[in-house]
Amino acid sequence: QVQLLESGGGLVQAGGSLRLSCAASGRTFISSYNMAWFRQAPGKEREFVAAVRWTGSTNYADSVKGRVAISRDNTKNTIYLQMNSLKPDDTAVYYCAAGSRLATQATIVASYAYWGQGTQVTVSS
Repeated sequence: QVQLLESGGGLVQAGGSLRLSCAASGRTFISSYNMAWFRQAPGKEREFVAAVRWTGSTNYADSVKGRVAISRDNTKNTIYLQMNSLKPDDTAVYYCAAGSRLATQATIVASYAYWGQGTQVTVSS
């Protein structure tokens, strides 16, 4: 079982930055998993933001490419999402997810079995 705990959300002005963290606990190591960030705005479906595979390769949604960087620190069992040049459209609850390294698609919800509770990010205009 994998437990994920997000932190680092908050209120920021447009153009600002935030760094989200996701710490994994339980009898597991994130080095064995693909890890990702998704987000969900009110009234919208959960959408992919960024992923880092167990190999270290990364994927980004087009909407955040160039503004966001995902990274993982296997020694701390933690992943991060550095978000810069934030826009009001980035306002959402951000979820950390862990999934099988055998998954062929790292950008879909169905590839991830474990989810955190989410952290709110609000970007004011």
